[in-house]
Amino acid sequence: MSTEVESLQERIAHLQRAVDDLSETVTRQDRDIALLQHRVQMLMEREAARESDGGGGVILGDERPPHY
Repeated sequence: MSTEVESLQERIAHLQRAVDDLSETVTRQDRDIALLQHRVQMLMEREAARESDGGGGVILGDERPPHY
């Protein structure tokens, strides 16, 4: 019975380590996602400001740019 208890304790220790590793991974990924969401929001705001300023025109085909 003693070896059975030791075996169970060993399995619990491995499972606890796996849970801790997964918890660290999820925490890191949560930080990464939050940072990426912030950066995307900043880019969207920057693009919206650029569009409202009227800049960023697109030249299609063989049109001449306005400085010619």
